[in-house]
Amino acid sequence: MGLNVAIVGRPNVGKSTLFNRLVGKRLALVDDQPGVTRDLREGAARLADLRFTVIDTAGLEEATDDSLQGRMRKLTERAVGMADVSLFMVDARAGVTATDQVFAEILRRAGGAVILVANKAEGQAGSDGALEAYGLGLGDPVQISAEHGEGMQDLYTRLRPLVDAKEAEAEPQTDVDLEDGAVDPARPIQIAVIGRPNAGKSTLINKILGEDRLLTGPEAGITRDAISVNTIWGGRAFRIFDTAGMRKKARVHEKLEKLSVSDGLRATKFAEVVVLMIDVQSPFDQQDLRIADLAEREGRAVVFAVNKWDLEPNKSDKARELREALARLLPQLSGAPLVLVSGLTGAGLDKLNDAILDIYEKWNARIPTAKLNQWLTGEIAAHPPPAPGGRRLKLRYMTQAKTRPPGFVVFCSIPEALPTAYKRFLVNGLRRDFDLPGTPIRLFVRGGDNPYEGKKKRQANTLDKHRPGARRDRG
Repeated sequence: MGLNVAIVGRPNVGKSTLFNRLVGKRLALVDDQPGVTRDLREGAARLADLRFTVIDTAGLEEATDDSLQGRMRKLTERAVGMADVSLFMVDARAGVTATDQVFAEILRRAGGAVILVANKAEGQAGSDGALEAYGLGLGDPVQISAEHGEGMQDLYTRLRPLVDAKEAEAEPQTDVDLEDGAVDPARPIQIAVIGRPNAGKSTLINKILGEDRLLTGPEAGITRDAISVNTIWGGRAFRIFDTAGMRKKARVHEKLEKLSVSDGLRATKFAEVVVLMIDVQSPFDQQDLRIADLAEREGRAVVFAVNKWDLEPNKSDKARELREALARLLPQLSGAPLVLVSGLTGAGLDKLNDAILDIYEKWNARIPTAKLNQWLTGEIAAHPPPAPGGRRLKLRYMTQAKTRPPGFVVFCSIPEALPTAYKRFLVNGLRRDFDLPGTPIRLFVRGGDNPYEGKKKRQANTLDKHRPGARRDRG
């Protein structure tokens, strides 16, 4: 287990900027306005030859009640308790504030290892402000510029002995043979939980994790970053992305919300399975349909999780209505699993886990070419393709070209003339007969004959042409 380093400090001192520099990617949202970060975000940090885990935290607020700021502070304090060392960051240009002094006292009482970091220390104004940091009683401040990368060598010098001590404490790990059927936790399934604001995404993930790892509350739009967490759920390794709620584009005006939505869209592209959260009190509105269509176009396997099921009084009729609405409104995801859950009570989580594993397997499915062509022959015999303009279309051969999602190629005599409706007919047939419900299917039509037809004959001709004495035989 490596060293855990939490970056803490009041809002807008540059914590997320330093986090991004240490992980080498722009994972955390950065903006000039304070309070951008709300959840804890972990990343694998690299500083020269040092390797450790870094945790980006919300800005420390003086609120201690159950307000949003108070809940953010509690989450940050929890991160300090989890970490081996805290990087307490102050703004050297602004100087030490009364809030900095309050939180310096809190960190002193906590008794953990603390490294004082004076950020934005470039230039004369920054140097003067860094001198004030000595008054906090937390030792010599490390003067850095997270934005420009200055002072990283000094930070390395302070972290080096802590990383070495942690590695010395760690017991050597021995290889353990996995039992038959066990899952290697090093290969997690990537899941993105997406949906409208206040659909209960973070609450559901916290219930899966078994702890209040993500910030939740009645306010809409609490989550801003696409936060990823690793967990073992139902005996299988998962990496779960919690994303910001996606409102209609016309309603998104603020720069920060646009960044949050973009971050969520990026998480969707990296995911393998998308869990679309539906609020049972307002299911399948236009925004839900747009999000589902986006996931299908990205080629992700989709599971619909209808949340707040504990609030529904007429469960039997409502379940039937929801499944009928899904089949009617999203035919491109026909048969996608719809699971009734409650993020608050944990009801339905086992069924959600089963649905994710099942559709993930189908998303990776590969169908033998012989079975595909046997199926294609039967489909053509039962429902021949139309003859546009009197031209007869011949579908000669079919093969699976890719998985994740399944993609198929059909060789057709006149590919451009094959109607879209017939392609849809073939896709629906594949989904029905090869048990691929809810999985995006890609069908490509190519011209030419079966590329494998006459393959043995061509190989024989080639060998005959190159055998000794072939030239004399032709003469």
